[in-house]
Amino acid sequence: MSSNGTSSEVKSKRIFAPGEAPPDAYSGSQDKKPAQAAQFSVGTLTRPDLVSDPFDQFEKWFTHPALKSTVPETVTLSTAHLPSGRVSSRMVYLKELDDRGFVIYSNFGTSSKSRDIESNGFGSLCFWWKVLERQVRVEGRVERLSEQESQVYFDTRARGSRIGAWASQQSQVLEPEGSDDGRKQLERWVKDVEERFDGQDKIPVPPFWGGLRVIPDMIEFWQGRDSRLHDRFRYNRKSDDGEWNIERLSP
Repeated sequence: MSSNGTSSEVKSKRIFAPGEAPPDAYSGSQDKKPAQAAQFSVGTLTRPDLVSDPFDQFEKWFTHPALKSTVPETVTLSTAHLPSGRVSSRMVYLKELDDRGFVIYSNFGTSSKSRDIESNGFGSLCFWWKVLERQVRVEGRVERLSEQESQVYFDTRARGSRIGAWASQQSQVLEPEGSDDGRKQLERWVKDVEERFDGQDKIPVPPFWGGLRVIPDMIEFWQGRDSRLHDRFRYNRKSDDGEWNIERLSP
């Protein structure tokens, strides 16, 4: 063990530089050639391609016809807990974009993200659209939506999803050590909630559940390019009245 706590011995690699091998990589040779990382060649991004408002630019990318057969609302939400600084990431769905920011919904009573946000009111989102070789990063402070705002979305969920929101104690340990009864416990909770709201079509949004809005002060639009010389443009908020500064970043 080295002084910095890392192993001094090189262990066998389980995965190494995964990528796409050239079509003729193994033809006519006894020696295997290393796989080549995939190149990005679908498109380009220049300053004239951008509009002045990043929300408009995001909407333009998000509604691209090529994304109709995908799930473009899938996004990674990252939060960090203080004072440890430990970062957590998870896949969620973007449910709304308004003039203030990007909205997702979750349990804020027991989830790890709720504990992170209590200690650190900032978060980030990262969208990746492989078919277009595009990425969008969003950074900013976060805020809870009001109960009234959350209820509007909650009413659109399938009944089972609304029941599940009440029943699940998100991120909490279900199975006691040495036991496999955790799923049964969850199903009992679900049954209890079903009985509670039996015959009731309008189910109120749980007080511990609702929307989280990421209010960006930075949004970056990334277009993959050949040889990893990607096009990157960053919008930085200049003021609260909708002014943004746009700058190109080195790849």
